[in-house]
Amino acid sequence: MGAQPSCPLGRRQRQQLQGQVNGMLRTFLPCYRRQLAAAVLRHISQELGPQDPAGCQLSHTKKLPRVREHQGPLTLLQGHPPQWQPTFCVLRGDGRLEWFSHKENYESGGCPLGFAALTGYTLLTSQREYLCLLDDLCPSSSGDLALEEPLRVLEEPVSFALFLVHPFRAHLCFCARSRKAHRAWRLGLQGAIRLRATVLQRSRAPAACAFLDAVLLYRRRRGYAGGDDGILGSDAEVLSAELMRELLPGLRAQTLRSLRGAGRARARACAEFLDAVHTAVLAWASSGLRAFQPEKDALLAALERMVRADLEQILQQRALGARRIEAEIQGAVEACLCQKVDPQLPQLTLALLSPVEATLRAVRTLLIQGMDRLCHYLRKNPSGTRLCREVYEFGEIPWDPELMQACYREAERNHSHLVQLAKPFDFLGMRSLVFGAQDLAQQLMAAAVTTFLQLADQCLTSALDRSQAAEQLGKVRGLVLKKFTSDSETTRWRFTRDCLLRIFWPFVWSQLRLRCNLEPPEVDGDILAMGWQVLTTEGVYRDVIQGLLLQRIDRELKKILGASDRACSLADCSVAQWVQEGAGNIQMTAVISQRRKLTLSSKREKERERERDLLCRPNAATPYNMASKNSREQSLDPPTPILEDSG
Repeated sequence: MGAQPSCPLGRRQRQQLQGQVNGMLRTFLPCYRRQLAAAVLRHISQELGPQDPAGCQLSHTKKLPRVREHQGPLTLLQGHPPQWQPTFCVLRGDGRLEWFSHKENYESGGCPLGFAALTGYTLLTSQREYLCLLDDLCPSSSGDLALEEPLRVLEEPVSFALFLVHPFRAHLCFCARSRKAHRAWRLGLQGAIRLRATVLQRSRAPAACAFLDAVLLYRRRRGYAGGDDGILGSDAEVLSAELMRELLPGLRAQTLRSLRGAGRARARACAEFLDAVHTAVLAWASSGLRAFQPEKDALLAALERMVRADLEQILQQRALGARRIEAEIQGAVEACLCQKVDPQLPQLTLALLSPVEATLRAVRTLLIQGMDRLCHYLRKNPSGTRLCREVYEFGEIPWDPELMQACYREAERNHSHLVQLAKPFDFLGMRSLVFGAQDLAQQLMAAAVTTFLQLADQCLTSALDRSQAAEQLGKVRGLVLKKFTSDSETTRWRFTRDCLLRIFWPFVWSQLRLRCNLEPPEVDGDILAMGWQVLTTEGVYRDVIQGLLLQRIDRELKKILGASDRACSLADCSVAQWVQEGAGNIQMTAVISQRRKLTLSSKREKERERERDLLCRPNAATPYNMASKNSREQSLDPPTPILEDSG
């Protein structure tokens, strides 16, 4: 998955590593099976739970998230001793970077000299910062400086540098030819790193949610309770990184002792050896998860049949268990929340809301600029090729790193302050929260662009002259902004709520585990629903504690954002609320939920009728056809499928 390692693994090392990967899978897969059962139950139960009355107003795009493919010449530091050598680099749509000896070699379909999936990498643009990192990884004594000759090349000033560094992957050092090329590569590489990091977080499938919960459970049982960025990447990448973090101290110490040279040269050589280890671990982890796939598919199908058939009985048991557990631990939970969470909750909430609101404002501004630009060109020439190009470029806004950079930059606001506020709770996952906010900006922009093009396609017809067409597009603009405002309010609330839960939950659980003796059993003796692990004591404990924590979070959000009807409806849709339903109310809940869904469907149909009345589309074929014009993207820049994930 990276540059070719210079230190190939011996047979004994490979056997030892394979045994460690197999041992990790033997420990992890039972956790995964348990969480699959819990995730299916939660998914089906939430279908019957309260729904947001407003729903999503914008139309969601069917396009897969992707990186806009980028290519061009870069100079790469490679070889032994390392030298700057010209290469032709290609950033693929799935976030993979490849480099070739020449452009002709790439165009003729030749094999790349090397490649790297950019999951887990950090991009540095300062040569001094990169040299300091090497020094920290392997400090040199004053007597070793004479041995640094092979890396004197790095001390020579270089312009437009791009350093891709990773805790256990080979470092990649590039130089661009100009400031403009450097900026384009920087934005593209940053987008690729984020895309590959959030592949599981973007999925709402029960299997993906179960995998992330299983990783946290696996880590908790190995003595680590805090939150960090260890769950970024695909399923195999997350598991590989988990094992590599466990092995890293020993591997680094062993490798540095065996390497000759000093300081920076040893640090780079150590990174190359760790890259070889990671490549082997990733291959075995991928193989193990592929072997588990048929069992997982069969288990998911069987679980869904069983849960749907016995849902009422399971929820009755859960409600009884939740009431009993809440009576036992409510005092301890309230004491923990009052002492540890309440003093920091207002500060953290405001610090999280600030970048989220700034990001949403930036998305709205960019959306308005794009719509106004289209209206301008429609007034000038409603059937020209320039308008076609503008429509295409408008549809590309969510995937254009240069245009979206203003939105992504706002998501990084308060980063240092948030890190300090979250530190007392052992939360080190701020990078994943920033990535999540940036993903949210991209998804919201994509939905708004899709909605605008669809509505414009409905109302622009050959029966309209230029001024009438511009007037209709103005109505579409207003309608899209109204929908955008509605979805932005929902997004702001939910994202902030989820972030606060991620920060506080692992800490609260670790505190209560000690106070209330909540240590989960290692055997499957805590199953409450017979025959399947869909209902466990540990799972009910988790949902009860999360429910009490979410009450605190929702109360703080209402205080800051205002107790509007919309805010109240979102707070009522608690992910843990269904746990506490009384046994006698299960059937009534299902009936009410079905009526709500019918009412919501009726409201949406009425909303569509109002849209049709507002747009007043005559019965005529349209020459504008904006949505189909935007489909040119399929031929100009076809999306590359993203990583396979647990979903």
